[in-house]
Amino acid sequence: MVTKKHGVIIETPTEARQAERGPSVLLVLTISLIAVAIGMAAVWYIFFRT
Repeated sequence: MVTKKHGVIIETPTEARQAERGPSVLLVLTISLIAVAIGMAAVWYIFFRT
């Protein structure tokens, strides 16, 4: 519930975010890091192997 104090809206951090971060944030970060690592390994393998 939004409350006002001296004309300023006071909200809790959860209310200000309008949602809670769930496990999907960690999943997206993990998948992105793995994809970048695979991509960099592919670039190294294609261009820099001797």
